[in-house]
Amino acid sequence: MATATSSDRVFNIALTGPYGSGKSSVIKSFLKNYSGKPLHISLAAFLPEAVSPGGVVSKQEIERSILQQMLYGADANRLPLSRFKRIQSPGRWPIAVSLFVVFGVVALWRLIQKRDEVMTGGFFTPFDFANWFNLLTFGLGSLFVWLLFYRLYVASFGISLKSVSLKDIEITPEAVTSESILNRHLDEIIYFFQSTTYDLVVIEDLDRFEDTEIFVTLREINALVNGNVGVKRQVRFLYALRDDMFKNTDRTKFFEFIVPVIPIISSANSIDKVLDQGRRLSLESRLNGRFLREVSIYLTDLRLIQNIFNEYAIYIDNLDPKNDNGLDADKLLAILIYKNMYPSDFEKLHQGKGHLAGILHGHGRYVAAREASYTAEIARLEDLLEIGNTQLADDLTDLRRIYAMAIIELIPDAMPRIGANQNTAIEARNLMKEGQLESILAAPKLYYINSQGYRLEFRKDELEKNVGTYERFEQRKSDLEKRSVSFRDQTSKQLNDLRKKLNNIRLTKFSSILREYSKEDGNLFDGFGDNADLARYLVLEGYLDDTYYQYTSLFHAGRLSPNDHRFLVSIRSYRNPKPDFQVDNPKEVIDAMRDEDFDLEFTLNVKIADCLLADGATYSLKKQRMLQFIASNFDECEAFMASYYERGVAVEELVRGLVETWTEFPAAVMVSPAKHVHAARMIRHLPDRMLPALAKNHPDFSKFISTNLADVLAQGIDFPSERLTLLRLETPNLSSIASHPVTVKTLFEHGQYVLSIENLEFIYRNQLGLNQSGRLREQNYTALLETGNGPLLENVDRRFADYLRNVLFALPGNDRESVPTILRIINKKEVGFDDAAVLLAKQAALLPSLEGVPVDLYAELFRLQRIEPTWGNCLAFQRSENFDEGVLTEFLNRGETVAVLRKSVMPDAPEGRTLHEFVVENDALSDEAYAAYVQCLPRKAEAFPESVSITKTRTLVERNLVAFSPENLAHLATSTALAVEFVRKNIARFFDVQDDCDVDDEFRQKLLEADIGDEARLRILSSIDVGALQNVPARAALVGDIVARTKAHVAYLGVDAAHAVVLASSPLETQITLLNLFRDKFDDEQVKDLLHSMPSPLPDIRPGFDKPRLPDTPINVEFVTWLEKRKIISSWSRPSGFFEYGLRINNFRK
Repeated sequence: MATATSSDRVFNIALTGPYGSGKSSVIKSFLKNYSGKPLHISLAAFLPEAVSPGGVVSKQEIERSILQQMLYGADANRLPLSRFKRIQSPGRWPIAVSLFVVFGVVALWRLIQKRDEVMTGGFFTPFDFANWFNLLTFGLGSLFVWLLFYRLYVASFGISLKSVSLKDIEITPEAVTSESILNRHLDEIIYFFQSTTYDLVVIEDLDRFEDTEIFVTLREINALVNGNVGVKRQVRFLYALRDDMFKNTDRTKFFEFIVPVIPIISSANSIDKVLDQGRRLSLESRLNGRFLREVSIYLTDLRLIQNIFNEYAIYIDNLDPKNDNGLDADKLLAILIYKNMYPSDFEKLHQGKGHLAGILHGHGRYVAAREASYTAEIARLEDLLEIGNTQLADDLTDLRRIYAMAIIELIPDAMPRIGANQNTAIEARNLMKEGQLESILAAPKLYYINSQGYRLEFRKDELEKNVGTYERFEQRKSDLEKRSVSFRDQTSKQLNDLRKKLNNIRLTKFSSILREYSKEDGNLFDGFGDNADLARYLVLEGYLDDTYYQYTSLFHAGRLSPNDHRFLVSIRSYRNPKPDFQVDNPKEVIDAMRDEDFDLEFTLNVKIADCLLADGATYSLKKQRMLQFIASNFDECEAFMASYYERGVAVEELVRGLVETWTEFPAAVMVSPAKHVHAARMIRHLPDRMLPALAKNHPDFSKFISTNLADVLAQGIDFPSERLTLLRLETPNLSSIASHPVTVKTLFEHGQYVLSIENLEFIYRNQLGLNQSGRLREQNYTALLETGNGPLLENVDRRFADYLRNVLFALPGNDRESVPTILRIINKKEVGFDDAAVLLAKQAALLPSLEGVPVDLYAELFRLQRIEPTWGNCLAFQRSENFDEGVLTEFLNRGETVAVLRKSVMPDAPEGRTLHEFVVENDALSDEAYAAYVQCLPRKAEAFPESVSITKTRTLVERNLVAFSPENLAHLATSTALAVEFVRKNIARFFDVQDDCDVDDEFRQKLLEADIGDEARLRILSSIDVGALQNVPARAALVGDIVARTKAHVAYLGVDAAHAVVLASSPLETQITLLNLFRDKFDDEQVKDLLHSMPSPLPDIRPGFDKPRLPDTPINVEFVTWLEKRKIISSWSRPSGFFEYGLRINNFRK
């Protein structure tokens, strides 16, 4: 620098170095030995009022400050012509001047009085010593006037017109506000250097304004000053700047000479300076070395470090001179660092304002934020647990699906079943059901089986080649389950850790809470500006916390802080502070309060309540009075309760105390505007032992929680879901808390929900992961049983009456329950006869048998037709003690029953005889049903029933369902037609016992008319009285027809009988046939007599010229042949003419 200031070519010198490198110290050291006269200009103390509203200092403001320091640095007397007027200090001359002015004014006044004499010249006469007074007066007055005008003239040099103001209007040239101050007053600057002897202008801290244009202006001014002829010396400007003030090499354009300064302190060696200060003040034993090393990183100004430690020595001597007040030396140093780094904020801290105060007073907000964060994380982990359970089920389903599809791909067509044998075979579509696939894979040998039972061996080696062995399946299944268990254990551990943190959060150090909160709010320390990192370190490390007041003012035991004092002043003025008003020393405040204050709202302060509740033994009576006040004025305490829930430390003690001392607390909670918050806090904070008692003594509270559980959980107050089970809840709507899966799962596993359609559908989908929820509308209990879920089925079974009423009966379409399910329901003790009847009537399924059905429901089953129509079921019903003939008859009369039973045979066992008799003798059966059922008899009835209608008897006869016997035949005596039909159906048996049967020829005639076969007819003919045929033409005709058709030889017919038979028979062909058969019984005359009695043309066979004709048939040929042989006719022939036909009989002429 000495070299630079001695060089004629150097006018602008830059002293460069980083902030705090010691540039000012170098300048001071240099100026001590500088022989010239320096002018020092510093902008470090720039006045706040000079700063523009936007926070940025304008160039004009900087130039104005430079100009002011330059001009006002010289004596005003040295710059008389300057337009910048300043107060001048009076010297010795003003006394003489003032005396001269007095004499001058007096002289001028005298001249004015004598102006006429002056104008005429008489004033100067005589012009000698005798007239000295007049002459002296004129000389003094004239001199005074000249000097006056001279001074006015000289003063006019410093006058300039800046603006014109007319009352409310001011006119100012635009250049006044926009042009450079230094350029506008350049003449003043040059005049300054002309009138002074300064040859070195030192300018510091100009770089703080980040404006390089000001350097251009200053360089120009330096050139003008040095080029002015009135300045007889070389004037140099010395600037103290940061190295980074100019980019690249721009600074070489401004400065002819640049002097670098090597810093003596930086973040790397600041610790050494800090330790030096500690040793200088003998404080190293009190301070933590680690803290000093860490905080020194942020302190790089040696002067600042020295000032901090100087203040520390003063504070420690006053606050804790004997080191016995328990003050933390590190916290005190942190306070002083904060005071020096953020002086404005430190000043506001005393008033509870500023950035640090805002951070410290936000404790409740930070706690609430962390609680919300922990609660959200707990909810997320609970969701992961639920997803993990679902994922395990999905993974196992996928694994089973892989193996099932591999098996199905190997199953041939028409072989729908697979299994180890016929009995254990399952349908391929059922492979995915729980346990089915495992049993198939575990079987040593498998077969494909079709519907007819044909088996084809299954190639397990093909399956193992594609997807692996059964052992591989089990291994993969085990791996999935283990992975799920590991995940569940890890997540559960995280949940437990979070819940512990949540429960202890109000006891956690302030710095720890704030450290977590600051991760979420990255702008928390932005108010500290560029040094925010230091504030962040001091606060987050716990060196600056809510105990700051102990280090900012004198304190001794029992002393109240300003906050404490304000609190007591407020309550003494009967103004109740807000519940979260900061009380720094609650014990001292409590001691200073009156006893009656604890019966008023003054006790409702978070910090005071914390102290009373935490130290119940010491403050037992005061605590009790506070709780009684809350109980008596609960509505007015809502704000306090809300604040205490958020910020209080002893919430558990408060809630427990209210429950124990105020029996109506649960009832008050239920009608409170903040009822959901109160309820959630009770669940979270009450001890486990108190919750069951609460549910027992206040059942309405449990109902309230059940009904409002979604709103309670929505408060975000986390508590283990298992605590809800202690309240014996019955949640009416599980879907409303679907966003809390762990709670849902807990309530589900403990069965603490209302058995409703909606809840069961939600469980089916959400907890069991089943998608076919539509089944619950058609076969609810069947679907639930198929899940095999223990907690679900246990709850349903435990409260089956509710389930029956609220679900099964409430579902209009629930009519598809399976048979095992129906049997399970109707056998439950909770299900009475009427309920069972309603259920059975509603179901579409038919019970296959009465096995497993309560006996008292047998008749109802048949009445409702909810039993499969089988003879076995009918027999079981008939043999039961609940048998009702009318019910069974009604059942058997139904068309559906008839359609099924007619296809099967009744049981043939001895015990089935009663059923046979019931059916056969049951005249109440419809004729259609009777006809169908008697056909199902395994054997014929021994006798006709006495009480059935003729129609049913006809059915028995027509169906031949009664064994033949003379007695049974005699039973039909009133109906010959039925008797004939009965014999016809049993003709063989009739012939065996006909001697015992009471029948006559008329009955036999009916039999001959019946369809019994010619052989049987011939046997019957043998029993007929042939002698009576002459009197019964119809019978004779019937006999003739039989004999003619069978060509039988009936020797038992006599001539008369044969004659009657021939004549009674018809047509002619039959008669001719009978004549052919009976010709040997008649002589010629008898034959001729018959011929005369027979139809034409046979009577024409007599002597004469007639030539009767007969058709040419074998019978007629035989007839005419034997007539010709017996000479009854002459001959016969077959005419061959065109008009001839048949057989022509030629009679004898005579």
